[in-house]
Amino acid sequence: MAGKLRMRSIDEGDFKGKAVLLRVDINSPVDKQTKRIINDNRIRKSVPTIRDLSEQGAKLVLMSHQGDTTDYASLISMHEHAKRLSEALGKTVDFIEDIAGPAAAERIERLKDGDILLLDNLRYFTEEVSTFEDSVKLDPAGMGRAYLVRRLAPLFDCYVNDAFSAAHRNAPSMVAFQELLPSYGGRLLIGELGALQAITEDPERPCVFMLGGSRAGDAFGMIQRVLSDNSADAILTSGLVGQIFMLADGLSLGKASERVIEEKGYGRYIVEAAGYLSRYRNKIVYPRDVAFERHGSREEVQVDALPQDEMIFDIGKDTVSLFAIEIERSKTIFVNGPVGIYEDDISSTGTRNLWKVVEEANGFTVVGGGDTVTSFTNFTDTTKLNYVSTAGGALIRYLSGVRLPLLEAMGRAYDRV
Repeated sequence: MAGKLRMRSIDEGDFKGKAVLLRVDINSPVDKQTKRIINDNRIRKSVPTIRDLSEQGAKLVLMSHQGDTTDYASLISMHEHAKRLSEALGKTVDFIEDIAGPAAAERIERLKDGDILLLDNLRYFTEEVSTFEDSVKLDPAGMGRAYLVRRLAPLFDCYVNDAFSAAHRNAPSMVAFQELLPSYGGRLLIGELGALQAITEDPERPCVFMLGGSRAGDAFGMIQRVLSDNSADAILTSGLVGQIFMLADGLSLGKASERVIEEKGYGRYIVEAAGYLSRYRNKIVYPRDVAFERHGSREEVQVDALPQDEMIFDIGKDTVSLFAIEIERSKTIFVNGPVGIYEDDISSTGTRNLWKVVEEANGFTVVGGGDTVTSFTNFTDTTKLNYVSTAGGALIRYLSGVRLPLLEAMGRAYDRV
């Protein structure tokens, strides 16, 4: 077992000559016009597990999803993914335009030790799309009757999951094979969970959470968890999250900024934020100055100079300095959410400068979430960070204390051994 995790790692298995089904998450951003992959970070993060299993002599079959019915523009074949994997591995990854039909079965049975085969997009199957998961509630027995599982499980000796970024999905490819096959966690899955345990279960102190961006619901789920279990010594809030705490403390932002919060339905978090401030004021920090655009120029004002007519789009330099003090003294740092609208030069100053502080920090740093990782990639050398998570929704749910179907399925498989 890896650490406190209820699952076996691939270090505990013997895969030579075994037919191994490996669930990865190489779902990648796609250019909507060309339908080509524009960022292969998840593909490259999957390489260590693939390489290890292949070099051990496994007959290795990979399966993954790409896009969804809710992201139809990205619902494309896995053909390019196989090419990208081949380049990253320095070894051919074959591709078949089938998932669980006769052609796939015949190709799987012909694999030799060390061969690698990538099946086509799992989301071409109804049972694997998110709308099916939301509409049809299958228990483990029901999952075992899914077409994908009935067709593929008899062809394999064991199952490996390396897809933490899809851990919140209750799909057959994620949770059903564990009921039928010896199951293991891949290197990326074990690494993601280890990094998250390091910031939640017994973090080195002081531990700071930096929560910003525009998804207030995600942030407030984490805030409730880390305050109630005392895993954070300070929470630095920015973006819309910080603005909600400013409103909760009686500040007026101005009509433009307050309209954004109301239109997103985030007004409901103001009362919740006020409750946190009443109980944990010494732990929660919101911006001391903010930035907005006026007549084409960036302006910064202290929060006691609010409200302003213009929409707030960044933190100011005093807040960067204030946050930097907390970051530099912390031994554990978790970051989710940019502090401003990082896509535009005029509003990216706070994110750019603060991320540089995180990049140079001596504490154990974990960065997660799509926009967060993208902004760090734009402004820093991410190799200086201790851990950059591939996950978005799964990471948020884990840190909010929400059950993850994948971890429950892996735990059941572990308990049966």
